[in-house]
Amino acid sequence: MTALFSAAPRKQDASALAALGLTPEDFPEHEAEFDVWPDNAVAVNVFIAMQTQWRTGLAGATGLDYAALPAVLRLVGVPEPDQPDTFECLRSMEAEALTIMERKRG
Repeated sequence: MTALFSAAPRKQDASALAALGLTPEDFPEHEAEFDVWPDNAVAVNVFIAMQTQWRTGLAGATGLDYAALPAVLRLVGVPEPDQPDTFECLRSMEAEALTIMERKRG
């Protein structure tokens, strides 16, 4: 399956950053590559495709908007028999993402 998202780090333009009082050193490089087990590739692609579907409130993200999920599953090409398992995997990633976001909020 083709990746839907590239996490390749972007090089920051020094002159554009300087106009904002920033430097490229303000954006340390990070490891942009990670391995995804083949069994998880579809669920990861669905999670990435859902990245703009977070429901938010005053306390931040509260979860993904599942109303968009049927269209995303169809567009990503998840066969109907695989959709329940993909949904459970998505829920696991969503729960972990919410935990991390909560930790960052402090």
